[in-house]
Amino acid sequence: MRKAFLVFSITSLSIIAILGYVNLKFLLLLLIFVPLILMGLYDMYQSKHTIRNNFPLLGRVRYLLEEIGPEMRQYFIETDTAGKPFNRLERGMIYQRSKSVSANKPFGTQLDVYNVGYEWINHSMNALPFNKLAENPRVKIGSSQCSQPYFASMFNISAMSYGSLSKNAVEALNAGAKAGDFYHNTGEGGLSPYHLESGGDVVWNIGTGYFSTRTSDGKFSVEEFEKRAILDNVKMIEIKFSQGAKPGHGGILPKAKVTDEIAHIRLVTKGHDVVSPPKHSAFSTPLELMEFVKLLREKSGGKPIGMKLCVGNKSEFIAICKAMVATKTYFDFITVDGGEGGTGAAPPEYSDHVGMPLRDAIAFVYDCLKGFGLKNEIKIIASGKVVSGFDIIRALSLGADLCNSARGMMMALGCIQALECHANTCPTGVATQDPDLVKGLVPQEKSVRVAQYQKETVHSALELMASAGLHHPDEVTRDVVSTRVEHNKVETFAETFPEVKEGCLLNPESVPNRLYYFWKKASVERF
Repeated sequence: MRKAFLVFSITSLSIIAILGYVNLKFLLLLLIFVPLILMGLYDMYQSKHTIRNNFPLLGRVRYLLEEIGPEMRQYFIETDTAGKPFNRLERGMIYQRSKSVSANKPFGTQLDVYNVGYEWINHSMNALPFNKLAENPRVKIGSSQCSQPYFASMFNISAMSYGSLSKNAVEALNAGAKAGDFYHNTGEGGLSPYHLESGGDVVWNIGTGYFSTRTSDGKFSVEEFEKRAILDNVKMIEIKFSQGAKPGHGGILPKAKVTDEIAHIRLVTKGHDVVSPPKHSAFSTPLELMEFVKLLREKSGGKPIGMKLCVGNKSEFIAICKAMVATKTYFDFITVDGGEGGTGAAPPEYSDHVGMPLRDAIAFVYDCLKGFGLKNEIKIIASGKVVSGFDIIRALSLGADLCNSARGMMMALGCIQALECHANTCPTGVATQDPDLVKGLVPQEKSVRVAQYQKETVHSALELMASAGLHHPDEVTRDVVSTRVEHNKVETFAETFPEVKEGCLLNPESVPNRLYYFWKKASVERF
């Protein structure tokens, strides 16, 4: 191809020279061909890219096609059910509900109901009229040790940091939460003014970097915590251990996104990537964690204190349960993130192969809390690819009490799943700090869509409950959802995830065989 390129170059220049001799206007073609030939010559002599070296000029087309490939597949190639992480049907449903446009569809399902993994609601012949259910049922979060319990909606905004998201996106989310009466989780990036200005309820997520509540050397600061925790908007405090997309890795905010303002909010310095450590420094054992919980509860004025984790080593979560029993100190809520959860940036091995998927994790956490006699004190919040009413009911069926959504709320804001969250080039202004892109997202407009999407999704979940003959989310049990586990075998979640007996994990004689190894390994003295 090098020879072909040289022949093309010489021939082109010769033809232009001859035509120019006839009419000087033809020499203008040199403005096109000379730059192309120079690019080809550069390709021939550079050594970084083999394709461009072997195929001068023509090889560049490969990189162009690779760059626009995701968009081409999304808009022209992928089917309605094939897109990842969310397919066209799911995205379309979110967009329609956020715009208050009917998401109803004609002619039946496009899903293959005989595929392994297909799931459905077991409706009742004693279905309820929808008007018999509360329009927006509330879930009380607050153990017997909590003096300021919070009454939450069953569908809320999951953890997304300012810095990862733009200020306009955060403003729109919080204003939507205010309008729809649900909460907005700050993400581990700290408590920013944009989480507070609109007056929406806030769950302050505190990660291993202790952003907005740290000393100059990155340790937890009691003084900074107390200043913010007592704010009226802050309804709950969440200690983040890990998130589904990169558990055990810590968070990363690329330096391109670290503005002066973000550095000020997070109490960090700019000019480099802001990295959250993989573990906490404020405590190192389950018993020390319980002391930390008591400290946060005291300094926040008795607000609900929770933890967020993607389940990994089962014995470590059992150790936390043992510590709660031993110290009689309880979390008020536990947010369970699935391994399928999203993030702005993570190594592919972490996104694909680290962390327990959400369904297994909810069932495990619920069984542990029930087995230790703690479930009545603690609410479970599910987070990880929850975007529809069915997703909510599925999570409740496994043991969750309410749900969070991040990417669903992002799409309600206008996210088109461009998969550029990590590059600061998000075309919709959602996940970028580029002011030219951010200004295209108008908070006053998008907040309405966030509120509308949440309302319609809760409405959908309640309709499904009514069809199953259930009055309240508390009544959703493991026999409400069925799954095709083999081509000719169907199980309810009650069969796939059999529940443990109340209090069975309090003494070794009654521990189920499937949990005994992890129960025995778990120690309150170490994670």
